[in-house]
Amino acid sequence: MPRLTRPFALLFAAALATAAGAEEIGSVDTVFKFIGPDHKIVVEAYDDPGVNGVTCYISRAKTGGIKGAFGLAEDKSEASIACRQVGPISIPKPIREQEEIFSERISLVFKRLRIVRMVDPKRHALVYLTYSDRVIEGSPQNSVTAVAVDRAVPIPLR
Repeated sequence: MPRLTRPFALLFAAALATAAGAEEIGSVDTVFKFIGPDHKIVVEAYDDPGVNGVTCYISRAKTGGIKGAFGLAEDKSEASIACRQVGPISIPKPIREQEEIFSERISLVFKRLRIVRMVDPKRHALVYLTYSDRVIEGSPQNSVTAVAVDRAVPIPLR
């Protein structure tokens, strides 16, 4: 691959990978940008890949402008999460007591938004945590939510 087109191919591949994990529910503009897209807050839905019937909704800032248009901007670390039962809960295969279930780039290389699922066996609940990290230093900004699981539904652990 020619040297100049490789970075664009990598950006395109990253954009496709991001789009596959989240479904955008909606957005609101927060800052008008004369050139490029506006800064905004987006709400995205992520279905838990290991637990049928649970969807997590994340709200987070997306940087606009020219850098945002080309995927070169670094988004803010703040995010909010709310996970809800959206159908009958079932867990077809054993899940880990703590497991990262989503990870998405929020800067070109160094920063990621993550969602971790934890099992609280005492309360028969699933706890979801969202945070961002960097290669060098992460952010203490985080958000947590929980989904109670009916005691008749087993939570198989591996």
